Order: sequence, then C-alpha cells, then structure tokens
Amino acid sequence: MPVLSTDFLSNHRELMLAHLALGAISMGYVWQEGQHAPAQILPKALAWPFSIVSCKLGLPPILTYADSVLANWKLRDPAGNMEIGNLDLIVSFPGGESTRGFFLVSLLVEMAASSGIMGALEVMHAMEISHLVGVRNGLAKVTQSLKKMKEAFKLMHNHVDPTIFHGKLRIFMSGWRDNPILPRGLVYEGVSNEPILLSGASAAQSSTIQCFDALLGVKHDSETGAYLTCMRDYMPSGHRQLIETLSCSSLRDFILSHSSSDLCQAYNSCVSALVELRNYHLNIVTKYIIVPGNLARSIGCPFRGVGTALNSRGTGGSNLMLFLKSVRKTTQKAHINL
Repeated sequence: MPVLSTDFLSNHRELMLAHLALGAISMGYVWQEGQHAPAQILPKALAWPFSIVSCKLGLPPILTYADSVLANWKLRDPAGNMEIGNLDLIVSFPGGESTRGFFLVSLLVEMAASSGIMGALEVMHAMEISHLVGVRNGLAKVTQSLKKMKEAFKLMHNHVDPTIFHGKLRIFMSGWRDNPILPRGLVYEGVSNEPILLSGASAAQSSTIQCFDALLGVKHDSETGAYLTCMRDYMPSGHRQLIETLSCSSLRDFILSHSSSDLCQAYNSCVSALVELRNYHLNIVTKYIIVPGNLARSIGCPFRGVGTALNSRGTGGSNLMLFLKSVRKTTQKAHINL
C-alpha cells in the first residue's frame, strides 16, 4: 500500500478530519483480531502520515477523545437541531446503533458543558474586578451546566447496549500504554524503531471536566493528578491552554477571603453538581464495563472483542474504579465548610 500524502491538507479542519480518519483506520488495523492477536507494528503507509498530521496539530498519533467525539459528527438535516435524532457519525466502528449512541451521547454531554465553560469565564472576569454578584452568577451557570451534563448522560441507557459496547466497541478505543494486551506499545514503522506507548481514547481526555476542576480548585492526589495532567497531551492545544488559565484563577481563595455565605453556597452547589456527575459516571462504568466484564469472565465474551483483558482498566490505561473513586473523593473534599 502506498504511503498516504498529507500535502493537500490545507487547514485545521482538514487536518482534524485526517487525524480522525487515520486514527480510526489505525485502531481497526491494530485490533481487527480482537484481544488475542493485536498488531505489533503499524505499517508505514499509516504511521508516517499519521505522525505528520499529529505533529501539525500538536496531538499524539492515536485516536483521541477529541477525534472520536468532538470531531466525529454531522447533521443529517443541516437546517435541523443538534439533537441525537438529527446527528450521525462521520466515522463509525463495529457495534451499529450502540456505537453511534455512545459517541453521540458523549457529544451531547460535551455540548451541555458549553454554557458552563462560558460561566467559568464570567467567573474569571468578575474576580478580576472583585464583582461578587458576577462571580456568584457565573458559578450558577456552571452548576446548571453540570446538571444538564448529567441529564444528557442519562441518554446512554436508551441508545447503548452494554454487551455490544463492552464486547464489540471498547477494544477499538484501547491504546498501547499500561495495556496488558500490548504491554510494550506499538511500533510505528518508518517513524520509530522502538515501540511507542500511547493511551487510548478516554473520558479523562475531556477538557470540559478538567476545566471545571481547574476553576473550582479541585486538587487530586499525586498519582491521579499526574494521570489527568498526562491526558492533557491528548487534547487540542487551545483546550490545554484554557485549563492552564483556569488553574491560575484561585477562585477558592477568593471566596474564602470575602466571607460571603451566598458566594460559599454558590461554590458548594457547583462542587456538589460535579460530585453528582462523577457519581453518575461511576454508575455508567459499572453498567457498561464492570458488569459485562464479569459476565464475560464467567461465561465467555459472545464477540471477538475485549473479553476479560481490560475488565479493570480504562481505555486510557488507568485502574478504572480506583481512578473514578479517587476523583470523586477529592472533588467532595473541595466543599467549603460554612
């Protein structure tokens, strides 16, 4: 197969589409035989152009959350609304309607976060001029946004079958870092003679949640915090910059210094909404990964997919339940005692 040329990719939109397409093809190539016979080498025909496109975008050469969710949708009716019935995927994977549902519900969760990101920026601006009402109003927008994200998340139950997600789709999101199936990583032919270790697409790569953590001053423990910081390398550069900007906000200190019960309550409501979202994420993971994983261990996976190899690990390589419980616990600790 000839090496694909990147010469005609002229703008950011085309580069992102190329990254999505090359990422999907690469995942299909590596995992086409399931967990028992993954490819050890990505052919130069894919590896070389994928590396070039990734370098231009400042992203790693692997399918990311930004690819599979943020850049992987189109409207069926261009004049219609952004709702799941009018959305479709640009690039799909095995799993049929459950795969479509998984990515599009994830997109709707991200869309619900947009008003919260605007609220976070309002908080930052209000802090600069010490406008307490503005800070409180901005926090209220973040809280409402987090609640909308949880409501959007609930659509997963209507559109994704746990057995299909676990047995058919999940392995195609898996990477080659901290993965027992590919413990040494993947060789990118023509790019590196040594295997490269990269994490698969994961919700930990969502910049929205990390933005809210940064705004609220949620401090994760050393191992979890290091993992989340590493996941920023899989985000678009502008998203990374926003997280870093919000991390400098010192909102919690600002609130403590003003002794305002209204402000404290607005902040705590925001933290509580983030805890509730993380609680719900734990429930989703239990239903879609832990339960079908345990079933596959006891009776065998009905498909050729991930089987039992990644029952306790996320597609990004984390120890799944320990990680999710850790981020929930540190979020709870952010509450201000009134």
